[in-house]
Amino acid sequence: MLRSTKVGLRARHEDDIPVLRTELYDDVVNSARAEGGPWRPVTPGSKDPRLVVDDKADGLVQFSVVELEGETLIGTATLWGIDSHNRCAHIGLGLLPSARGKGYGTDVVAALCSYGFVVRSLHRLQIETLSDNAAMLRSAERNGFVREGVLRSSAWVLGEFLDEVILGLLADDWKRGATGSQP
Repeated sequence: MLRSTKVGLRARHEDDIPVLRTELYDDVVNSARAEGGPWRPVTPGSKDPRLVVDDKADGLVQFSVVELEGETLIGTATLWGIDSHNRCAHIGLGLLPSARGKGYGTDVVAALCSYGFVVRSLHRLQIETLSDNAAMLRSAERNGFVREGVLRSSAWVLGEFLDEVILGLLADDWKRGATGSQP
């Protein structure tokens, strides 16, 4: 398990899947805001790639997020679009409703940065998030991510176009500002 201050990133367990399905992916509003496409129901027992991890997928690493105390499941974290040649990737996370607003997002971003920069030896990490996602913007900026641009009206979410913010972080900048969340 990769540990940060408050959370751990670990492999997805079979018993995580029903919780994630119910609390993250069956939530139409949350799912529509987090996914790149329209919400659709997830059939119980299906091999939905958002839930069931494919350990052979080179460009994608999916984690379950747990509280360090008690190892309670609190969400998901993903390093995706991994480009080994250019040494870059995107990061994303989803917290269960009961875990939101407790500072876990900042800690998850820190752990993903540690994994990307230290374990995977990446040079750049990127986050794309809706411009009104204050929690993700705050978590990213607390970890040193810099706003690089806005994609105006680029995301169709529940009947309206929303802006997306692009944030980036380079390994050298992260190393200068790292705060002890390294493995």
